[in-house]
Amino acid sequence: MAEAYVLALDAMGGDFGPSVVISGAALALKRHPELQFHLFGQAAAIEAELKNHPELASRCVIRHTDTVIAMDAKPSQALRRGKGTSLWQALECVRDGEAAFAVSAGNTGALMACARFILRTVPGIDRPALAGQWPTIHRPSIVLDVGANIGATARDLCQFALMGAAMAQAVFGIERPTVGLLNVGVEEIKGADEVKEAHALLKRVDLMFDYRGYVEGDQIGQGVVDVVVCEGFTGNVALKTAEGTAKQIATYLREAMTSSVSAKLGALLARGGFQVLKARMDPRRNNGGTFLGLAGIAIKSHGGTDALGFASAIDVGYGMARSKTVERLAADIALLSSKLDQLVGDVAPAVAASGASSN
Repeated sequence: MAEAYVLALDAMGGDFGPSVVISGAALALKRHPELQFHLFGQAAAIEAELKNHPELASRCVIRHTDTVIAMDAKPSQALRRGKGTSLWQALECVRDGEAAFAVSAGNTGALMACARFILRTVPGIDRPALAGQWPTIHRPSIVLDVGANIGATARDLCQFALMGAAMAQAVFGIERPTVGLLNVGVEEIKGADEVKEAHALLKRVDLMFDYRGYVEGDQIGQGVVDVVVCEGFTGNVALKTAEGTAKQIATYLREAMTSSVSAKLGALLARGGFQVLKARMDPRRNNGGTFLGLAGIAIKSHGGTDALGFASAIDVGYGMARSKTVERLAADIALLSSKLDQLVGDVAPAVAASGASSN
């Protein structure tokens, strides 16, 4: 019999609140019958939605909260006023060991700030990172950081590599993930000093991933590696650019397919192919960002997603809980820190010297 997993859901988060959260949980229960749920939010609203899902209702505990964190609240406001809200209590449920992970479609900044305050970080982690799944021509990749940090040291980037590899193991079942470092080129002399130093360190650190060197922006979608590492400003710009480009291409395609009678006929004949394309590009399949490096699992669902997307976010947390990602990461980070301490004194001066000689 499969092990039971309890998860904490912020039922009030996102653009649609309980209607999407409850429907998504019902779908996740069909995929993973061993799940049990603690639902945090306004009890009356939750109970109204559960009437449509009796099987789910039998696996739920409703934890009433009177207040929620607004979608436009600043992280500092969430920390000052968030105690007692649905998001805050869901995270406390994980901290106290009552739930294996938490999922929220609420305010990203608030979730990040509250999760770091409540769950704390794994010992040895300097900065948590927000990791997301990126569709590629092969299988999805993990990209991090996509917005939790602006700027990163070489040591941070090495930790991101380890955290991303741990997520790839948990979500995709890859025994030894391949890792690449996002850069402006693949040549050794290119990039900021922090990136070049991280590159030099990752080449010499032998852990549970296979480091493949630099990756350029156009290679992310090609799926050349399982994990792409970058600092948060770069990662967020890359993510938003990719999302915008996908919408732009979809608009172009719709306009082309409706531009004439013959085009409409061709679109009708190619309908099956377009459905396959739509399914592969469907962002709901890759929904679920993760704040890696915390001493607990907190999953961020897109605020505007539907039940399928929310269920995908639950899938991410489920995979990480089953593989005991946090526990394994704690041991791996301790080993990484020890190796970096031995290497950094040798690598940093060499990188500085190479930078001076290339100018």
